[in-house]
Formats: sequence, structure tokens, C-alpha cells
Amino acid sequence: MTPDHIVIVGAGIVGASSAIWLRRSGYEVTLVDKGTPGMGASYGNGGILASCSVVPVTGPGLLKKSPGYLADPNFPLFMRWGYFPKLLPWLIKYMSYANVADTRRISKGLATIVGDSLEQHQALTHGTKAANWVQESEYSFAYPDREAFEADSFAWQLRREAGFEPSFVEGSAVQDVEPILSPKIQLLAVLKNHGFILNPGAYVKTLVELFEEIGGKFIQAEVKDFEMEGGRISAIDTSIGRIYCSKVVVSSGVWSKPLMQKLGLIVPLEAERGYHLLFKEPNIKPNNPMMLTSGKFVATPMEHGLRCAGVVEFGGLNEKLSKAPLNFLRRKAQEAFPSLKFSSVEEWLGYRPAPSDSLPLVGEIKRSGVFAAFGHHHIGLTGGPKTGRMVADLIAGKHSNNDIRPFEPMRFSTGKLEEPKYQ
Repeated sequence: MTPDHIVIVGAGIVGASSAIWLRRSGYEVTLVDKGTPGMGASYGNGGILASCSVVPVTGPGLLKKSPGYLADPNFPLFMRWGYFPKLLPWLIKYMSYANVADTRRISKGLATIVGDSLEQHQALTHGTKAANWVQESEYSFAYPDREAFEADSFAWQLRREAGFEPSFVEGSAVQDVEPILSPKIQLLAVLKNHGFILNPGAYVKTLVELFEEIGGKFIQAEVKDFEMEGGRISAIDTSIGRIYCSKVVVSSGVWSKPLMQKLGLIVPLEAERGYHLLFKEPNIKPNNPMMLTSGKFVATPMEHGLRCAGVVEFGGLNEKLSKAPLNFLRRKAQEAFPSLKFSSVEEWLGYRPAPSDSLPLVGEIKRSGVFAAFGHHHIGLTGGPKTGRMVADLIAGKHSNNDIRPFEPMRFSTGKLEEPKYQ
């Protein structure tokens, strides 16, 4: 391998985007993933290029409200209680950010990653077959009435500060714009200059194919460890052998945490379990993607049907689907779309990589040549291309106007991080 050989670990949207931008900059790049490209968290998300997603879950008052949320069958928060003792240290850190000052700080960081999402996806895919999956659209927040909208005033203040000012559709005009919606929904807060992906799994698969077409190499293997020389990366050890390299980008979602531990970096990151239902062959779809605020889930018209995605469940990497979150989505979808009919339903569970402060980790780990690009929580698809471009610019030494300090991967270390011991 050449001295400029770069390995990217993880072939989701962040890894694929990083690989393409680095390859376009002329680097020799190998993309490694233990699974099939596009079949991880990138496969099952809501598909929305939600540039306005600048409001973290840990808003002010969450600590006080969360016990009631967990007990409320109409709120999309669930817990697998057997996992709670293991979750608790992370949860304490997570809740510590549920205040006004931290929420505003986190929101500004998120805006850097997602604020120009549509443009970033278009730049990534321009002139390629991957562009066919990217659709421009409006994005609506559906409320029962004006009072419910006003109850979200703090969230909308953050969106406005990030440049997102809604227009409104009210009363019976809501159903004129979106006939699929129940008459109980009487207000839409509409944002322009958004978009969605017709098939997220196929989109990421197409991006990896594009990467290979421009000279990149994809290898299906599991990364086991890092090989270091003089404190810098020299190779990675995988299930199929050693791959020599000069730099590594770790973009493997929740599976990035154990890899960071091998570098001596303990990241407070948990798997937030997210669900979707894909209603296949529906008789009706929304004209634009929307957020159903009463259930805090998104509904997106996709290639193979209507996808309803959302819900927060804590329970680790257990692959067993929980009935309660899926039943919640079914019930809320039926309430919002009373005339919806379909041939069958796909159920899906995936793992959002959730750092305790809701901000991704982007940047070099000390001066090791290992770069973090993970921890995107709810904004992975939305912010993947921007993150990939930022990482590529860092590696290429290109100047960027983006303030990446909020994403410093060493921000969780206390004191001086000890040099890792390598086997």
C-alpha cells in the first residue's frame, strides 16, 4: 500500500460519503464493513434530509418529565428495564445536558452538520446514478391545532435561530394539502428546502458502488484492532487479515465505541433503539415527508411504500424487537392516517449511535492518524455527506469555514489521556 492509503471502517452513509470525497481528492481508499453496505442504521431511518433537525432530545425539563413519559403509553419513549443498570451511568451524563444553556450549545453544533443537508447530498451525488434517490421536498410538522404548535415554542425558536422559518396551513386547508391526514390534524408548520431519500438502503448501496467505480475498494470484513507505530496508525487487523494504511476513519456507528476503547478512549455512547414500519403498496401517501408531532415519528413516501419511523427505546444491542414500540407506531399511524390501506407491513429495528451530549465525534484522535466520524444520533442520514466532506478536508489539509470544535473526539477524556497499550 502507498503511504497515502486510507482505510474507512463502516460503510453506512457517513463512511460511504467520506470514502467518495477522499477518493475524489486523489487518495487510495479502502472501505471496510463486516456487513452489506447500506444494511445497518442507514437502511431503516426515516429517510428525511431534515436540515431543521437542530433540536436535541435533551431539552430543558426532560429530567423532570421523563418518568411520566415512560409511564405514558402515548409517548414514544420505552425502556427494556433489564438493561437499566448498565444504562444508568450514560443516562446520568445524558440528562445533565437537559438545560437551556447546553441545549442551545448543542443546537448550534447540530446546525453545522445538518443545516445544508440537501445541498450536501446533491453535491455528493451530482452527475451520478445515486442522484436519482435524492428528492427535493417540503417538510411539514403536523399538529392538532395552533395551541399544540405554540407549546413547542422553544424548539421553534432554536429552528428559527438556525434559519428555518415555517409557513402555516390551518383548518380544513390541511387536508387539501395532505389528503392522507386525519381531520383532527388542523395545522401544518411547513419548511421549504428540505428533501428525502426514496430508498435509504439502496441509496447507500449505490454510493458504495459509485465509490468502487471511481477507483475505491470495498472489503467485507470485521475490524479487530489497530496496529500502531510510534503512536500513529500503520495497519488494521481484520477477520481476513492485516491491511496497511497511513490513516483510518472510524465511522461504524454504535460499533465505533469498542474500537475507540482500543485506542484508550472511553466514549459515553449508547445504542438508542429506533423502529420503523413500512406500509407496502399503500392506497395513499403524503405528498411530502412530515413529522407527526403527537407521536413524534416521521412519515415518508418511499419507493416501496409509506415508512413511519421514530420512537426511542433504550435496551442495548439486543436484536429482539419489542412489541410496545411497534404497537405504538401502528396505533399512531392509524390515528394520523385513518384512510390508509396497504398489502403488508415491514417491521425494523436499528441502533442509533447516541453520545451522551447528542453531538457526533468528528476529528483526529490525538495525532494518531485515526479519525472519528460517528455518533450522529438522529441525524446520520441527514448529516452523513457533510461529515464525510469535513473528514476528507481534515485529512487533505483543506481549510474549512466549519467550526468543528463542538465535535472534538477527545472532549470526553478527563485529564491527560494515557497512551494506549497495543497488543
